[in-house]
Amino acid sequence: QTSVTAGTLFQDTRMPLRLWFRAMWYVTNQKQGVNGVGLQRALGLGSYHTAWSWLHKLRRAMVRPGRDRLAGTVEVDEVYWGGEKPGKRGRGAAGKALIVVAAQEDGPRIGRIRLRRVPDASARSLGAAIREAIEPGSTVRTDPWHSYEGLPALGYRHRVARKEAAVGENLLPLVNRVVALLKRWLLGTHQGAVRGSHLDYYLDEFTFRFNRR
Repeated sequence: QTSVTAGTLFQDTRMPLRLWFRAMWYVTNQKQGVNGVGLQRALGLGSYHTAWSWLHKLRRAMVRPGRDRLAGTVEVDEVYWGGEKPGKRGRGAAGKALIVVAAQEDGPRIGRIRLRRVPDASARSLGAAIREAIEPGSTVRTDPWHSYEGLPALGYRHRVARKEAAVGENLLPLVNRVVALLKRWLLGTHQGAVRGSHLDYYLDEFTFRFNRR
Protein backbone atom coordinates (compact mmCIF):
# COMPACT_ATOMS: atom_id res chain seq x y z
CA GLN A 1 0.00 0.00 0.00
CA THR A 2 1.14 3.53 -0.70
CA SER A 3 -0.19 7.06 -0.75
CA VAL A 4 -0.40 9.63 -3.54
CA THR A 5 1.36 12.08 -1.19
CA ALA A 6 4.37 9.81 -0.60
CA GLY A 7 7.62 11.53 -1.52
CA THR A 8 6.02 14.98 -1.58
CA LEU A 9 6.05 17.78 0.98
CA PHE A 10 2.56 16.57 2.03
CA GLN A 11 3.85 13.18 3.16
CA ASP A 12 2.64 12.14 6.63
CA THR A 13 0.62 15.33 7.05
CA ARG A 14 -2.44 15.12 9.26
CA MET A 15 -3.91 18.30 7.83
CA PRO A 16 -6.30 18.33 4.85
CA LEU A 17 -4.68 19.13 1.50
CA ARG A 18 -7.22 21.94 1.01
CA LEU A 19 -5.55 23.73 3.93
CA TRP A 20 -2.11 23.19 2.39
CA PHE A 21 -3.33 24.72 -0.89
CA ARG A 22 -4.71 27.70 1.01
CA ALA A 23 -1.29 28.08 2.64
CA MET A 24 0.49 27.99 -0.74
CA TRP A 25 -1.92 30.55 -2.20
CA TYR A 26 -1.50 32.85 0.80
CA VAL A 27 2.31 32.62 0.88
CA THR A 28 2.78 33.26 -2.84
CA ASN A 29 0.25 36.11 -2.98
CA GLN A 30 1.83 38.20 -0.23
CA LYS A 31 4.11 40.65 -2.03
CA GLN A 32 6.55 40.92 0.89
CA GLY A 33 6.18 37.33 2.06
CA VAL A 34 4.79 36.11 5.34
CA ASN A 35 6.19 34.93 8.66
CA GLY A 36 5.02 32.09 10.87
CA VAL A 37 2.71 34.26 12.99
CA GLY A 38 1.03 35.69 9.90
CA LEU A 39 0.43 32.25 8.37
CA GLN A 40 -0.89 30.91 11.67
CA ARG A 41 -3.44 33.73 11.89
CA ALA A 42 -4.45 33.51 8.22
CA LEU A 43 -5.14 29.76 8.37
CA GLY A 44 -6.41 29.63 11.95
CA LEU A 45 -3.78 27.09 12.96
CA GLY A 46 -3.58 26.27 16.65
CA SER A 47 0.21 25.91 16.68
CA TYR A 48 2.86 28.44 15.66
CA HIS A 49 5.32 25.55 15.22
CA THR A 50 3.03 24.00 12.58
CA ALA A 51 2.93 27.26 10.60
CA TRP A 52 6.71 27.68 10.93
CA SER A 53 7.45 24.12 9.73
CA TRP A 54 4.99 24.48 6.83
CA LEU A 55 6.79 27.63 5.69
CA HIS A 56 10.13 25.84 5.66
CA LYS A 57 8.69 22.97 3.64
CA LEU A 58 7.26 25.42 1.13
CA ARG A 59 10.60 27.25 0.90
CA ARG A 60 12.38 24.01 0.04
CA ALA A 61 9.80 23.44 -2.70
CA MET A 62 10.60 26.85 -4.21
CA VAL A 63 13.91 25.58 -5.61
CA ARG A 64 13.38 23.92 -8.98
CA PRO A 65 15.80 21.00 -9.54
CA GLY A 66 18.01 21.56 -12.57
CA ARG A 67 17.10 25.24 -12.87
CA ASP A 68 18.90 27.22 -15.58
CA ARG A 69 22.04 29.07 -14.62
CA LEU A 70 22.44 32.81 -15.15
CA ALA A 71 24.08 33.89 -18.41
CA GLY A 72 25.23 36.98 -20.26
CA THR A 73 26.70 39.67 -18.00
CA VAL A 74 26.38 38.93 -14.29
CA GLU A 75 27.46 41.02 -11.32
CA VAL A 76 28.82 39.10 -8.32
CA ASP A 77 29.65 40.29 -4.81
CA GLU A 78 29.34 39.10 -1.23
CA VAL A 79 27.39 40.40 1.74
CA TYR A 80 27.47 39.48 5.43
CA TRP A 81 24.33 38.76 7.41
CA GLY A 82 24.22 38.62 11.19
CA GLY A 83 23.98 40.65 14.34
CA GLU A 84 26.41 43.33 15.39
CA LYS A 85 29.56 41.74 16.78
CA PRO A 86 32.84 43.25 17.94
CA GLY A 87 36.03 42.52 16.03
CA LYS A 88 37.05 42.51 12.39
CA ARG A 89 34.75 44.07 9.83
CA GLY A 90 34.27 43.24 6.13
CA ARG A 91 35.71 40.08 4.57
CA GLY A 92 36.87 37.76 7.32
CA ALA A 93 34.38 39.02 9.92
CA ALA A 94 33.65 36.37 12.53
CA GLY A 95 30.25 35.12 13.62
CA LYS A 96 28.35 36.17 10.50
CA ALA A 97 27.04 34.35 7.44
CA LEU A 98 28.65 35.18 4.09
CA ILE A 99 26.25 35.26 1.14
CA VAL A 100 27.29 35.37 -2.52
CA VAL A 101 24.90 37.46 -4.61
CA ALA A 102 24.77 37.07 -8.40
CA ALA A 103 22.56 39.45 -10.41
CA GLN A 104 22.05 39.06 -14.14
CA GLU A 105 22.07 42.19 -16.29
CA ASP A 106 18.92 42.69 -18.38
CA GLY A 107 19.41 46.06 -20.07
CA PRO A 108 18.97 48.71 -17.37
CA ARG A 109 17.03 46.23 -15.22
CA ILE A 110 17.99 43.33 -13.00
CA GLY A 111 17.20 39.96 -14.55
CA ARG A 112 17.29 36.78 -12.50
CA ILE A 113 19.36 36.39 -9.35
CA ARG A 114 21.01 33.63 -7.35
CA LEU A 115 21.91 33.64 -3.65
CA ARG A 116 24.14 31.14 -1.92
CA ARG A 117 25.76 31.01 1.48
CA VAL A 118 29.47 30.13 1.44
CA PRO A 119 31.85 29.29 4.31
CA ASP A 120 34.41 31.97 3.43
CA ALA A 121 35.61 34.37 0.72
CA SER A 122 38.33 32.06 -0.62
CA ALA A 123 38.80 31.38 -4.32
CA ARG A 124 37.59 27.81 -3.82
CA SER A 125 34.32 28.81 -2.11
CA LEU A 126 33.51 31.70 -4.44
CA GLY A 127 34.46 29.66 -7.52
CA ALA A 128 32.12 26.83 -6.50
CA ALA A 129 29.25 29.26 -5.94
CA ILE A 130 29.82 30.93 -9.31
CA ARG A 131 30.03 27.60 -11.18
CA GLU A 132 26.72 26.56 -9.63
CA ALA A 133 24.95 29.83 -10.45
CA ILE A 134 26.45 31.08 -13.74
CA GLU A 135 26.84 29.47 -17.15
CA PRO A 136 30.48 29.19 -18.36
CA GLY A 137 31.31 31.70 -21.08
CA SER A 138 29.38 34.45 -19.31
CA THR A 139 30.92 37.77 -18.31
CA VAL A 140 31.30 38.08 -14.54
CA ARG A 141 31.74 41.59 -13.16
CA THR A 142 33.25 41.85 -9.65
CA ASP A 143 35.36 44.07 -7.44
CA PRO A 144 39.15 43.46 -7.38
CA TRP A 145 39.08 40.88 -4.53
CA HIS A 146 41.93 38.46 -5.27
CA SER A 147 39.74 35.37 -4.93
CA TYR A 148 38.04 36.27 -8.22
CA GLU A 149 41.29 36.28 -10.20
CA GLY A 150 40.92 32.60 -11.15
CA LEU A 151 37.57 33.06 -12.94
CA PRO A 152 39.11 32.99 -16.47
CA ALA A 153 40.54 29.53 -15.69
CA LEU A 154 37.00 28.39 -14.86
CA GLY A 155 35.75 29.49 -18.28
CA TYR A 156 34.39 32.97 -17.52
CA ARG A 157 35.19 36.41 -18.90
CA HIS A 158 36.18 38.45 -15.87
CA ARG A 159 35.69 42.19 -15.65
CA VAL A 160 36.79 44.18 -12.61
CA ALA A 161 34.30 46.98 -12.02
CA ARG A 162 36.20 48.75 -9.29
CA LYS A 163 39.98 49.12 -9.45
CA GLU A 164 40.32 50.76 -6.05
CA ALA A 165 38.39 51.00 -2.80
CA ALA A 166 37.72 54.74 -3.08
CA VAL A 167 34.24 55.89 -2.12
CA GLY A 168 32.30 57.26 -5.07
CA GLU A 169 30.32 55.90 -7.98
CA ASN A 170 28.42 52.68 -7.35
CA LEU A 171 30.06 50.32 -9.86
CA LEU A 172 28.13 47.19 -8.85
CA PRO A 173 24.62 48.69 -8.84
CA LEU A 174 22.66 45.52 -9.59
CA VAL A 175 24.11 43.50 -6.72
CA ASN A 176 23.86 46.42 -4.31
CA ARG A 177 20.19 46.90 -5.15
CA VAL A 178 19.49 43.19 -4.54
CA VAL A 179 21.37 43.32 -1.22
CA ALA A 180 19.35 46.34 -0.08
CA LEU A 181 16.08 44.58 -0.94
CA LEU A 182 17.20 41.36 0.76
CA LYS A 183 18.13 43.12 4.00
CA ARG A 184 14.90 45.12 3.99
CA TRP A 185 12.92 41.89 3.52
CA LEU A 186 14.75 40.01 6.29
CA LEU A 187 14.46 42.92 8.71
CA GLY A 188 10.89 43.82 7.74
CA THR A 189 8.87 40.68 7.08
CA HIS A 190 10.91 38.52 9.47
CA GLN A 191 12.06 41.23 11.94
CA GLY A 192 15.63 39.99 11.55
CA ALA A 193 14.76 36.81 13.49
CA VAL A 194 16.50 34.49 11.02
CA ARG A 195 18.77 31.87 12.53
CA GLY A 196 21.94 30.96 10.68
CA SER A 197 20.88 27.30 10.52
CA HIS A 198 17.74 28.28 8.56
CA LEU A 199 19.16 31.11 6.46
CA ASP A 200 19.39 29.00 3.29
CA TYR A 201 15.61 28.49 3.29
CA TYR A 202 15.01 32.24 3.46
CA LEU A 203 17.49 32.85 0.63
CA ASP A 204 15.59 30.31 -1.48
CA GLU A 205 12.30 32.13 -0.83
CA PHE A 206 13.74 35.55 -1.63
CA THR A 207 15.21 34.24 -4.88
CA PHE A 208 11.88 32.64 -5.80
CA ARG A 209 9.99 35.88 -5.15
CA PHE A 210 12.49 38.15 -6.89
CA ASN A 211 12.73 36.02 -10.05
CA ARG A 212 8.91 35.91 -10.33
CA ARG A 213 8.19 39.50 -9.31
